Amino acid sequence: MIRKYLSFIFLGIGGFLIISGCASLEGLTQPTAVVDNTAGTQPLPPYYGPKARVAIANFEVKAAKATGEVGSGLREMLITALVNSGRFRVVERQDLSAVMREQELKVSGAASGDSQVTTGAIKTADLIISAAVTEFEPQASGGGAGIGGGGGVGSGILGGLLRGALNKAHMALDIRIIDSSTSEIIAATRVQGEASDISGAIMTGFLGSWGLGGGLSMYKNTPMEKAIRVCIIEAVKYIAQAIPPSYYKY
Repeated sequence: MIRKYLSFIFLGIGGFLIISGCASLEGLTQPTAVVDNTAGTQPLPPYYGPKARVAIANFEVKAAKATGEVGSGLREMLITALVNSGRFRVVERQDLSAVMREQELKVSGAASGDSQVTTGAIKTADLIISAAVTEFEPQASGGGAGIGGGGGVGSGILGGLLRGALNKAHMALDIRIIDSSTSEIIAATRVQGEASDISGAIMTGFLGSWGLGGGLSMYKNTPMEKAIRVCIIEAVKYIAQAIPPSYYKY
């Protein structure tokens, strides 16, 4: 009789944990983003006015699990997102040597007479956007510690739910907006992206169809892809709203 009652008690506890796990995991599967102030939290409305002219510096990589390729890929994604927002004219500095070579061909007379290349027309940026990758965790928490013997998460339905809950990715960028004439930092913040996902429930095409930048393709269809996209889009929101209106003049 006692054994029977104990069976009912364990079944009840197991059912409660599964239901509670499902309820909590529903929130965890949604990607989230956090900024250190409220400037980047509101969605950007459509925009058709004058644009600000900016240049994007090379990303500084400080996170232990990120590489130079990760920094380059994030920079590419930020440039694409800034241009697509309709609020910015982005001047390229990384490939400036290629532009200069074309102009040198024109000046030297080596180019054909009908060349459309002109000199003295390179645009300068009023603002420099600087970013540092300070956190990059493809698996911010994983299945090392958990429930059950041997340090594992456990097996069965509850074990599967808990393993999914622990599959969380996280990244953070420190953003600075610098006046190129004075070198003054006019705004700065820290933007974070975070996402959790249960295996097999990857949200493909999350936040648009533009692809991951070079060096980031290994994270496609993973929680890290979601965290990256959320972080980049929140960075664009912050930059757009933190730049003073006087810089929007082109």
